[in-house]
Amino acid sequence: MRSMLKTSAAAFAILAASMGGASADGLTGDLRIFLDTSNPAPRATMEKMISQFQEKNPDLNIETTVIDREAYKTQIRNFLSANAPDVATWYAANRMRPYVEAGLFEDVSDLWADPAIGDNLASTKGAMTIDGKQWGVPYTYYQWGVYYRKDIFDELGLSEPTTWEEEKANCQKIIDAGKKCYTIGTKFLWTAGGWFDYLNMRTNGFDFHMDLLTGKAKWTSDEVRQTFANWRELIDMGAFIDNHQTYSWQEALPFMVKGDAAAYLMGNFAVAPLRDAGLTDDQLDFYQFVEITPGVEKAEDAPTDTFHIPANAQNKEAAREFLKFVVSPDIQTQINDGKNLGQLPVNAQSSVDKDKFLEQGFEMLSTNSPGGVAQFFDRDAPAEMAKVAMEGLQEFMVKPDNLDKILDRLDRAQERIYK
Repeated sequence: MRSMLKTSAAAFAILAASMGGASADGLTGDLRIFLDTSNPAPRATMEKMISQFQEKNPDLNIETTVIDREAYKTQIRNFLSANAPDVATWYAANRMRPYVEAGLFEDVSDLWADPAIGDNLASTKGAMTIDGKQWGVPYTYYQWGVYYRKDIFDELGLSEPTTWEEEKANCQKIIDAGKKCYTIGTKFLWTAGGWFDYLNMRTNGFDFHMDLLTGKAKWTSDEVRQTFANWRELIDMGAFIDNHQTYSWQEALPFMVKGDAAAYLMGNFAVAPLRDAGLTDDQLDFYQFVEITPGVEKAEDAPTDTFHIPANAQNKEAAREFLKFVVSPDIQTQINDGKNLGQLPVNAQSSVDKDKFLEQGFEMLSTNSPGGVAQFFDRDAPAEMAKVAMEGLQEFMVKPDNLDKILDRLDRAQERIYK
């Protein structure tokens, strides 16, 4: 769906006067922005932010195109190659690598040379860097963890677990009460990747996990088999909702809303639709994924969403100004607060919204993730390997007896892809 956002010069003059003399940046021409933020809350957040940039630049004609997130993933290479927009959303780390290596993303290291960005966004610079150069800017990152129905836990006399044994004991009591422990929708595969990330990082540690996803460790190794053995304990208990392979992550939400499932391993973006569905903060809570192997330092998934300038963009000057606007402290505070994206700002000068999930996530990532921060399964692994592997993860959740065949297939794929 496409919307045109345009503010007249006269309207801006009135706005500028009311703001105490704010002035335009003098940008002109067309600025075409492609977004994958198709869910209602992030879409509204992005459109509001873009309208604010439009107000600052009344002589700039901004055209915004919103594409369904799953469709965006299949279309991005085509639109970057032909009739490219001036700005496009995407993801950090290995997910941007194919477009960097194909010469489809603009080098924006000049923006990072400015201390206002380089210093204040230092924690995310590594995720935006390939071959010593920066290829975009982040606009949000967020914690993953276990979101759960606190009222159900209270009803069953459960407390937040901290160990694998406690996790399984809680799960058994939930199952005994006629509910599922976890909702999940694996139709688009990546949610199974989230479970593997946590199970493998907690079983074998961050370094081994990254070695596996970059082709330095084998899928048939004893370490990986132990991760799947731990996962199978939950599968054999009947911990997950039935037919999860037929649901998207959104379609799996009602199981938690209705109380048919007690928890969801998910990113913080799930909070907004859970609230919209009627759950209150008294009913919802959050805990960090539990320890599995004692002594293994806790690492977390904290995916970073990004804006990029396509190499074939027509208005790179305006695009650069837009990227600077997006990462500015006030805009970062605004778009990431609990009423908008409900995530964490990337600018160190921004403030974290007074939202219990954001505060818990910020504390967890700041003080209790000594093992490291991963981007997410399909961002840390090359795209081709991620697809094959996540198909295997989904298959395992449905047919765990196929594990040997799955691991052999993944080893062969690894040899082909990383050769």
